[in-house]
Amino acid sequence: MANTPRTLLPMATGGCACCTPDPATGRHETRSITEPAPGTTTYRVDGMTCGHCVASVTRQVATVPGASAVEVDLTSGGVSTVTVTGPVDPDEVRAAITK
Repeated sequence: MANTPRTLLPMATGGCACCTPDPATGRHETRSITEPAPGTTTYRVDGMTCGHCVASVTRQVATVPGASAVEVDLTSGGVSTVTVTGPVDPDEVRAAITK
């Protein structure tokens, strides 16, 4: 085994959505945010790709007035969900996710 060459795996992306700015605008952007039913609200978010994204979004959304809990379900390369418990303003949650 000592003589077996190892092949390096290619990087899937050049970085994640929160760490790498959009090449067209130079800004860090979330591609889409949609809001389903009221109550404990779940937002569908496209563009989160890593644990750093999850931590950043969780930290930002937790600062929204009325948010008592924030849970992020990361689907790298797909649509993730951000569930917010508490009486929050949807526009403030969207702004926190985008930030």
